[in-house]
Amino acid sequence: MENAVNELSSLPGVGRKTALRLALHMLRRDVGYTEGFASALLALRRDVKYCKVCHNICDDDVCAICVDCQRDHSTICVVEIKEVMATENTGQFRGVYHVLGGIISPMDGIGPGDLQIDSLVQRVAGGEVKEVVLALSTTMEGDTTNFFIYRKLSSYDVKISVIARGVSIGDEIEYADEITLGRSIVNRTSFNDSIKL
Repeated sequence: MENAVNELSSLPGVGRKTALRLALHMLRRDVGYTEGFASALLALRRDVKYCKVCHNICDDDVCAICVDCQRDHSTICVVEIKEVMATENTGQFRGVYHVLGGIISPMDGIGPGDLQIDSLVQRVAGGEVKEVVLALSTTMEGDTTNFFIYRKLSSYDVKISVIARGVSIGDEIEYADEITLGRSIVNRTSFNDSIKL
């Protein structure tokens, strides 16, 4: 029991009390349920990969979005991993994605080298990208990451835009409703204009 509580409490946002409740819940369920739960976690770890192009989670080496020839590969939307599904649910964006894997956060020990920024620069340097849409959370860390990316890409002939601020400042994009997020994508603005505000 102690081992199970220790492992569960190592998950982000799960304290020891919650871990104990979860362990007790598993203990009360039949063995088949617990084996299915454990099997799903093992399959997640073994079978889910990161796309070699955009770094989104997928089942193959390259995700379905990156191989879709109907999408606009000249427009890249830069997101954290959770926002791909949220943005896709709006039905407003037909380009492709670049998943950073987080945002710059010195307090959490996350710097630019911990993110997939260099591979974004390589994609833009290839010359086929016409626009990069920065769609990170409108927090201080998200804005810092946007600015860092803007500086890295400013020497390339590419339009850099940021989603419209229909999403409230300080809110996580993951929790925005689909209409607000969709309008933010459609009404994105130049990053230069966002700096002048």
